[in-house]
Amino acid sequence: MSKAINRRHFLRGAGVAIALPMLEAMGPSLKAAAIDRKPVKRVVCISNNYGIYKKAFFPKEAGANYEMPDTLKPLEKHRKDFTVFSHLDHGIPGGHACIPTLLNGVRPYLATNFPEGNISLDQKAAEHVGAATRYPSMVLKVNESNLVSFTRTGVQVPAVDLRQTYRALFLDEGPQAKARMTQTLQRHTSILDVVLGEAKSLNRHLGRQDQRKFGEYLDSVRSLEKKIVQQRPWIDRPKPKTEMPEPKPGQGTVADLKAMIELIALAIQTDSTRAITLTSGFRSGDLGLSGGYHGFSHHGEREKEVAALKLIERNQIAQTTHLVELLKNQEDPINGGTLFDHTMILFGCGMATGQHSTRDLPLLLAGGGFKHGEHKVYSDEKGKRVPAANLLLSMLQNFGLEIDRFGTSTGTLTGLETKA
Repeated sequence: MSKAINRRHFLRGAGVAIALPMLEAMGPSLKAAAIDRKPVKRVVCISNNYGIYKKAFFPKEAGANYEMPDTLKPLEKHRKDFTVFSHLDHGIPGGHACIPTLLNGVRPYLATNFPEGNISLDQKAAEHVGAATRYPSMVLKVNESNLVSFTRTGVQVPAVDLRQTYRALFLDEGPQAKARMTQTLQRHTSILDVVLGEAKSLNRHLGRQDQRKFGEYLDSVRSLEKKIVQQRPWIDRPKPKTEMPEPKPGQGTVADLKAMIELIALAIQTDSTRAITLTSGFRSGDLGLSGGYHGFSHHGEREKEVAALKLIERNQIAQTTHLVELLKNQEDPINGGTLFDHTMILFGCGMATGQHSTRDLPLLLAGGGFKHGEHKVYSDEKGKRVPAANLLLSMLQNFGLEIDRFGTSTGTLTGLETKA
């Protein structure tokens, strides 16, 4: 008879120490608990704030036998594991003001017109995850502000940089810091208790219109209360350990983005979070280029600016490829298979080009259990165009949410199927 294995045993490798998956040797109760369990899904959204140079991103041919465009060539050997979409967008003008619409299709100032406001895909997924992971979501940045993550109350989620990400994942707070965190949560809970108590009394004296607005306010208070409850159990739980040294930001666009991608892979491997957004920028002087990202994006088809854009964007795709390979090479400790099998990776931007066009967004989806390998071209005819939010809805359903609308969607995306 084989010896039972304790769930607290750890495997060490790939720079981290992680708990063992559920094995038969851990006992019949754990084995039974794993039966009929829905797969655990993850989602990673990678964006920039300036769109792309379209001629080097979109394939010329539809279907599976397309010639790989220059910008996407780092992904060539994984062509069966990702899909490129043409003619998807949110159908709204606005240039830079549309960057925040990537993951919802909703301009922030119009959020009140939608049942869930302008909540972004990652934060919707985070609500679904709840307290199952230390961080329901992680919002990250490299050399650029992250503008795409919003709560259902319209609050833009602040992003953290390379050093902050590493410390959040792997550095445990000391006893004094934990005590302060506990005290802060208790104080916030007390304040919310008072607010909700006063609200019940005030609500009775409001008219119908004010009651609706006040109800939205109370929803945000209850959302905060829920987050506090979710945070409490994680204060005293130790974080995973890693052999990876703390990265030093400022090593250049390539090195910094590569380090952040590796932290994302570790965050997924350790199940520290299941919803991640990353915005990548560029710092003048890197990649042998002199000039700013914004200036390059207004290229006017000038050779120097176009060449610079292609270098920056090809690096973003190269680092996305690095993430694909890291996840492919790591066994999924929860689901079996690889982490890539159960992780959706979306690359895109809410503004199509730096010249302020929002038509035909650059959108690429890899992994997650979908059937990939094609360039899917949708209708470009007026009145027949497909909302990009349909792709977002398909992703959320794949994540495990039982919903039939999201943002400006009209349904799920036709032609995007999951593997049997």
